[in-house]
Amino acid sequence: MTQTYRPMAAALWMTGSIASFSAMAVAGRAVAAVHDTFEIMTWRSATGILIVTIVALVTGRFSEVKTTHLTRHLARNLFHFAGQNLWFFALTVIPLAQVFALEFTSPIWVIALSAVFLGERITGAKGLAAALGFGGIVIVARPDFAHLDVGVLAAAASAVCFAGTMILTKALTRQESIVSIMFWLTLMQLFMGLATAGHDGAITLPTAQTAPWLILIGCAGLLAHFCLTTALSLAPASIVGPIDFARLPVIVLVGLLVYQEPLQATVALGAALILAGNWINIRASNKTAQAQQTR
Repeated sequence: MTQTYRPMAAALWMTGSIASFSAMAVAGRAVAAVHDTFEIMTWRSATGILIVTIVALVTGRFSEVKTTHLTRHLARNLFHFAGQNLWFFALTVIPLAQVFALEFTSPIWVIALSAVFLGERITGAKGLAAALGFGGIVIVARPDFAHLDVGVLAAAASAVCFAGTMILTKALTRQESIVSIMFWLTLMQLFMGLATAGHDGAITLPTAQTAPWLILIGCAGLLAHFCLTTALSLAPASIVGPIDFARLPVIVLVGLLVYQEPLQATVALGAALILAGNWINIRASNKTAQAQQTR
């Protein structure tokens, strides 16, 4: 059966994803002076598990939550928990544009990791995409090996962790529903957050000032992924992917207006290379999928 795509509807859903990711970045900075990254993840997950459980019960889909692949869920959530903590930390120490530019290298890392862990072949297009992406990383990060920037390292490492999350999620979706994946995501990461946030014997409770921001982080995180997944169901990745790239100029504008962060020419150039690499990869993947459907 031929699928009917709705690109305009996908674009509208992607505005929700872009707004949610941007809101999460601003909220993360707003609470950073009171809560460390582990505490932020704890309260984000607490909000998330509450929302996921209520929605699953109301829609009658809680029975989709399975315990068959808990080991895989744990591996996926360890990657995501590490990546999200590194991302929140990077938000507090380097410009937003730099964080988002480095985050967009995740698909490039997927190319390398999928060849190792999934046995996927690296085509010429994927190789070119990876080369452009790595070139963009070097330009954005401008590594000074004598004085390494911990914020840049954290942002780059978060991209690698997110890539691992994508690969493990891809494997999970073959046997698990989105409801089950989201349930174990929020529940497991709640316990991970409690364990890491409480390592010093104290967990800072939300205050009247930070509670709204923490709730926003939890809601925005879930909404961003829901909007992105919905958009992908309405249009090909070759359409949705480039729309997602609009997150970079949006966050540049947010950084400029809210935090007076100017856009550096090197970040713009490196981001352009990273986005070009992603575009090439998306286009090549879409052509391959279309060729397989016509056989």
